Amino acid sequence: MATPSKEARERAEQKFRKKEIEARDASKAMAEYQAGLVAQREKTVRLRALREAKEAAEAAARAAEPPPDPPVTKRASHRKSTAHA
Repeated sequence: MATPSKEARERAEQKFRKKEIEARDASKAMAEYQAGLVAQREKTVRLRALREAKEAAEAAARAAEPPPDPPVTKRASHRKSTAHA
C-alpha cells in the first residue's frame, strides 16, 4: 500500500506535467496566431500594391485617351410671333 506522502507526490508530479503540457500548447498556439497575423499583413500589403498599380495604369490610360467630344445640344428656336394683337 502506498503511503500518503507518496500518493501526494505522484499527484503533484502529474499536476506539474499537465501544467507543462498546457504551457507548451499555449506557447505553440500563440506562435501560430502571430504567424497568421504576419501572413495576413503581408497579403494585405501585396494586394494593396497590386490595386494601386492597377489604378495607376487605369489613370495613365485615361490620360492618354483624347478628350471626348462635347455633347451636341439643340438650340431652342426663337420664332417671332407673327400674330400681333
